[in-house]
Amino acid sequence: MADDGSNPVGPVGPVGPVGPVGPVGPVGPVGPVGPVGPVGPAGSVEIVEVGPRDGLQNEAVLLPTAVKVELIRRALAAGVRRIEAVSFVHPRLVPQMADAEAVMDAVRADGFLPEGVSRADVGFIGLVLNPRGLDRALAAGVDEVNVVVAASDGFARANQNSTVDALLDAAAEIAAQARSAGVPASVVISTAFGCPFDGEVPAEAVLTVAGRLIEAGFEEVAVADTIGVGVPAQVRRLLGGIAELADGKVRLRAHFHNTRNTGYANALAAVEAGVDVLDASLGGIGGCPFAPNATGNIATEDLVYLLHRSGHPTGLDLAALATTGVWIGEQLGRQAPALLGRAGPFPPA
Repeated sequence: MADDGSNPVGPVGPVGPVGPVGPVGPVGPVGPVGPVGPVGPAGSVEIVEVGPRDGLQNEAVLLPTAVKVELIRRALAAGVRRIEAVSFVHPRLVPQMADAEAVMDAVRADGFLPEGVSRADVGFIGLVLNPRGLDRALAAGVDEVNVVVAASDGFARANQNSTVDALLDAAAEIAAQARSAGVPASVVISTAFGCPFDGEVPAEAVLTVAGRLIEAGFEEVAVADTIGVGVPAQVRRLLGGIAELADGKVRLRAHFHNTRNTGYANALAAVEAGVDVLDASLGGIGGCPFAPNATGNIATEDLVYLLHRSGHPTGLDLAALATTGVWIGEQLGRQAPALLGRAGPFPPA
């Protein structure tokens, strides 16, 4: 019997106690987030393509305007309808975005849209950080402005030479001005899961920021894991708290980086918690230039593969996304981080 070797395996049984991990489930109360997205946890997910802005802003290679415009066109051809196309920041700080007006002129020009795509269905988003940026965005004809407010003072100082309170005041002003101009405004809470300078960011601090942004009248509030440190349980708890504050009146969105290989798990946790809008970057390119080691936006094609296989349709063409992810890597002179373009779809076509 001893020679059999099977008996010793028996002791493995004690692993059973791992089951208690289940209690993490109590985070389930996040379920109420469902009301935020009428589609519900089992429904479709909208993808906001951020590659042209958040993807390219952290790349060492400065791409020509024509390549950026082609990236946007390819995203549209693959079915994406909301695209963060540009940011209106000082070119000295982010030289990759120096041609924001030229990009907007090109994507708004007659004949730009792929065949079958209606201009009424497309939203070009411009990132703005201050009233001057808002003026530029409105003049350029963006369909939506997106604002970023840090949840930590350390990041607020490093990224925008400001404080959280000052950023909240500025964001409220931008929201009011955008509303007066008839342009929707969304906001991203950066460093919501951790800060490269301050370390852990208390959930209470993030909820305080979210509450003030909801009061300011933003139509959509996003949480961002700027440096890729969050985990699914944290995602559920934080989104549950913000959902209670939003009370169904504000749409919730999430933005994850895959720096520590938790980005996709976090994205799925957000969807299962009721969020129906996720940011992603074709090829998985980019990151934040103001956060040390903040590599790796989650890749649009890899995320869409995960969502589709998990029963959450996106309406996007997975093959076209994967092809574009490979293509943008070639334009940057390196292999893009996304994996679908290398491994291929499953089942194979």
